[in-house]
Amino acid sequence: MEIEDCEATNKALYKFYAAVMIVIFILALPLNASVLHLFIFKLKFWKSNSNNVFLFNLVLADILLLFCLPIKAYNFINGERRSDNGAVCKAMLFMLFLNRGASIAFLTVTSIHRYFNVVHPGRKNLLRALKKSPQISILIWLLLLPLTIPTMLKTFECCNITERTLILSLSFKDVVDSMREVVFFTQILIPFIILVYCTVRIVNRLRKKTVGDRTKLKRAVFLVTAVMVVFSFCFLPCTIARMVLLIVRVQELPLIYQDKAAVAFDGLMVLSYMDCLLDPLVYCFCSTKFKALYLSNYFPFLVKDASEHPRNTNTII
Repeated sequence: MEIEDCEATNKALYKFYAAVMIVIFILALPLNASVLHLFIFKLKFWKSNSNNVFLFNLVLADILLLFCLPIKAYNFINGERRSDNGAVCKAMLFMLFLNRGASIAFLTVTSIHRYFNVVHPGRKNLLRALKKSPQISILIWLLLLPLTIPTMLKTFECCNITERTLILSLSFKDVVDSMREVVFFTQILIPFIILVYCTVRIVNRLRKKTVGDRTKLKRAVFLVTAVMVVFSFCFLPCTIARMVLLIVRVQELPLIYQDKAAVAFDGLMVLSYMDCLLDPLVYCFCSTKFKALYLSNYFPFLVKDASEHPRNTNTII
């Protein structure tokens, strides 16, 4: 067992990581919970357009991932990269991977939906397929479940298991390691490529439009660009750090370098949790109608004119 896999050697830095996660949790939980409330009770997302269904699932994945942050912060404060309690450790690995993967998946499918609406509005068959958003959402959750297995197997050595279980896991360690890394990188890099393609095509199409409200077109360009920036900011740094960590370990460099690479990776994984805070801001509050709905429900004193309240809540996003 490699000690750097389980222990936080730089305890002061990990306490800072814990503080950042606590701040993210405090800010993002009420924001995501209030947005979730609007989707269910005001927008009735299951009756509205396909994009609302995908965005509901995106917010749901983010809020479920948020519940893991206090536990992870507690581990970091105690000098542990992961909990030494078997049940807690396995539950955390499952929740973090599943909901982080779901967040990325629904970001991607939302961009694909917008791409076909803007760039290929004439392809009725594809648009009709994307309108089956409840079925697509269920399929995404089901497909993500088996992908959690390699990650959970890889890190069982930190989860208070018996020596016999450890020996059994070591017998197929190389296979599990390879599967885990393949899942980790494809989960980020493939959606990134899709997002870049969709963003470039959507922006080009919007800029070529000669009819329509120029302010709305500029806002739409800003929205799709912001999504790409947020994804890159949150997920690419931890992907690069993971590559560096793998290179350092494969080359069997001194443990001090392996430890520094692991510390950097953990810090950038904490950065990726910022996605839970930025998602509702980018996707929901870039919409003037949703912003008006949000303010009228939670901060009515900020709404000057009742006529500004959105009338058609089924087509806000």
